[in-house]
Amino acid sequence: MKRQLYKQLLAWKTDKRRKPLLLQGARQVGKTYLVNSFGKQEYQQYIYLNLEQNPDLKSLFSGNLSAENLIHNISLYLGKKITPSDTLICLDEVQTVPEAITSLKYFYEQAPDYHIIATGSLLGVSVGKSSSFPVGKVNFMTLYPMNFMEYLRAFGEELLVESLQNLAEISPLPEILHEKLLKHVKMYLYLGGMPEVLADYLKNKDIAAVRTIQNEILEAYRRDFSKYTEAAQAIKLAEIWQSIPVQLAKENKKFKYSDVRKGGRASAFEQSIEWLRETGLIHLAQQISTPKLPLSGYADRSKFKIYLLDTGLLGAMLQLSSDMILQPSQLYTEYNGAFIENFVAQEFKSLRNQDLFYWTSDSAAEVDFVVVQNNQIYPIEVKSGTSRTLKSLRSYAKKYNPAYIFRFSPRNFTRDDDFVNVPLYAIFLFESTLNSLT
Repeated sequence: MKRQLYKQLLAWKTDKRRKPLLLQGARQVGKTYLVNSFGKQEYQQYIYLNLEQNPDLKSLFSGNLSAENLIHNISLYLGKKITPSDTLICLDEVQTVPEAITSLKYFYEQAPDYHIIATGSLLGVSVGKSSSFPVGKVNFMTLYPMNFMEYLRAFGEELLVESLQNLAEISPLPEILHEKLLKHVKMYLYLGGMPEVLADYLKNKDIAAVRTIQNEILEAYRRDFSKYTEAAQAIKLAEIWQSIPVQLAKENKKFKYSDVRKGGRASAFEQSIEWLRETGLIHLAQQISTPKLPLSGYADRSKFKIYLLDTGLLGAMLQLSSDMILQPSQLYTEYNGAFIENFVAQEFKSLRNQDLFYWTSDSAAEVDFVVVQNNQIYPIEVKSGTSRTLKSLRSYAKKYNPAYIFRFSPRNFTRDDDFVNVPLYAIFLFESTLNSLT
């Protein structure tokens, strides 16, 4: 399955300022598959070392960490010569051997011609604060679950994607195409973007069976809580994790510690929330009351929403049955749009890899997302149904007079002066839509 990040890997390979690459992302989002494909297709020789699966490999990094010594030892271990220009070396699950992370510094300083990719699922919590971390000596990339555009391509809709990308102006699609794409959105909300889930469905077309895979992924995450944290912390992580679907199901989706545990407070759970964020299992959207640049400077860090990394896993946690897919609008109306808002957060993180923000006013008006593009701030309201109301957007526009206001909804493309409706299936066109307006 094609991933957008592949193009970035190609650019990294030919970059004259290339450094060893740290590819981050939650477990099972497809990091290993992506690097394996890249290594086998783009290099004459590909060397894959899984440091978690084969603990004996740790001894390779137990002594002299000079690049020359490491290459020599790896060559002897594999029984093959390693040449720098046509070989890719992948150190998978590198967080399990901190010395391997430290070694990236010496590859950068002593042997920059070697192509090294280190992947890790828990880098942020395992070594993020370690003094041995090679600050300034590595490049970073983050892989997320497959976004909707990647999903469409996996389902053989390459022509449809290209057609959308070539839209020259904001105008409604033919209704038959609009409805086809909405059906895909609905299916994506259930399946999500975890590669193993999509691969199984494409192979077997068993919509109920994928729920078993999603539950297995969730169980693997829960096991990580205990494996990589102390007992008290693991309990807090589990409590927060289990509360997220309930919090999203509320009309007011602002995270409340009291919904995690009666009498719960920030002091008890802040560290656990940060752990979940750094592992890539959740996305935070912080509240701003004044939309000024930089948005982070006006964020109230005590007020935020939490979104899950994947809508399919959200459905599994809510124990939604597969027959909901057959109901024409069920996923758009149940749980007050929790799925749609989570879907938008997912798309933005994958496509833009930026922090998320939302806006509220004292009068209880709320805009679901506020984004920056070309140093301009734009408000976005997310609708799970076909309502035409724009109360919160108009309240925002009256106060701050943005060039355009946006709604993401199941409706077709629409433009009316400063208002633009973007269909849910076209969120990946947001930047090009803005360019066509300006």
